[in-house]
Amino acid sequence: MFKFMVIHGPNLNLLGIREPKYYGTKTLEEINSEIQDFAEKENLKVTIYQENEEGKIINLIHQAYFEKYDGIIINPGAYTHYSIAIRDALAGVNLPAVEVHISNIYSREEFRHHSVIAPVVLGQISGFGSQGYILALKGLKEKLVSD
Repeated sequence: MFKFMVIHGPNLNLLGIREPKYYGTKTLEEINSEIQDFAEKENLKVTIYQENEEGKIINLIHQAYFEKYDGIIINPGAYTHYSIAIRDALAGVNLPAVEVHISNIYSREEFRHHSVIAPVVLGQISGFGSQGYILALKGLKEKLVSD
């Protein structure tokens, strides 16, 4: 059984009320329930966190390494565009990771078009709503099974 950590970054606790044009109307609790339901069907263990603070996200990435998780799915939110510290934490633990964004960051404001996280993860999923998390779980599982 693979063990994955899902990390939701800043402001994702506001899903359902925050800019529904970009993020839809599902709450974080509904999305987490979808993730857990999928994980159960696929025989995956998933632990989910949401943090608004950069340092706490870094601590979770370290925790994933020390607690022997098989991979990380992370939606770094706005930290995507400038957090070298989160980027370095992901590179440092060297766990397979997937960056997820609910909205298509490339169809939004120019400052959202660059990710400092993307170069240190297996891949990036952007613009598929909450299904991005499911796609990330599928992708990580397939990658680990094939390696």
